[in-house]
Amino acid sequence: MSTTETEQPQATYALGHTPEEYERLRMQARAWEAPTSRLLDQLGLGPGDSCLDAGCGPGETMRAMAERVGPTGRVLGIDADASLGAQALAMLRDTGHRQCTFSAHDLTATGPIPGAPFDLVYARLLLFHLPQRADVLARLWAAVAPGGHLLVQDYDLRSISTLPDLDSVAELGRVVFGAFGAAGADVSAGTRLPQLFAQAGIGTPDGTDVTGRVEPLGTGCTVLERVFHSVLPGALAHGITTEAASAATLAAVGRDASRFADYPMLWPLLIGAWKQKEQS
Repeated sequence: MSTTETEQPQATYALGHTPEEYERLRMQARAWEAPTSRLLDQLGLGPGDSCLDAGCGPGETMRAMAERVGPTGRVLGIDADASLGAQALAMLRDTGHRQCTFSAHDLTATGPIPGAPFDLVYARLLLFHLPQRADVLARLWAAVAPGGHLLVQDYDLRSISTLPDLDSVAELGRVVFGAFGAAGADVSAGTRLPQLFAQAGIGTPDGTDVTGRVEPLGTGCTVLERVFHSVLPGALAHGITTEAASAATLAAVGRDASRFADYPMLWPLLIGAWKQKEQS
């Protein structure tokens, strides 16, 4: 790297910490459960394994891990949001997953990750938000046990679109992309994963995976609107939009979702990459 990741500005989480955002995260996690579960199985996650979910959010992937590792396994979730992590752990414990624990931890901080090493270190939609992507990825790789795997899934938002294109959706995307950019996020982080693996000293991924979702705009607009509401405070603060313009954008998207409910809407692409660490 020509400059170190730690020299870059610190990220501000663009999506907020409201109850509405927490529910949006749960909905998003459930939407991507199948492709994540497929990769967990492909990498052979099984009884007795130890797992780290880095940036665990609402804990939905922790649950999928716990179902595979069983009572003899170990699942640790870490997240900078202690409140959301506590809710996730309560949900997991209530459903009988006593092998799950949670630690509030800032992955951009220096020092080892608690509980390492792990048979599987996993992160979904984490690097997207962090200017220090390569540093954090190197820290995750250091937490992988010999013979274990690092698995990362992240977004490329550039795929969000309707067919045919709609000006209302394009304007919504402009505001969302601008808010993420102002917070230090990278809307194409998923496509950059092989490059990030190299920058982190991990090497070429053993494999990559691309998953997409298409649904009618009439239902898919809910996804767009929820993200827009979550990033709106930051977009207003950075002058990317105004109260009046944002209200007009949402109204236009709503009208178009009613008029063109059957238009296909493409979600962000969820891109995965993984690497197995050599046995020592």
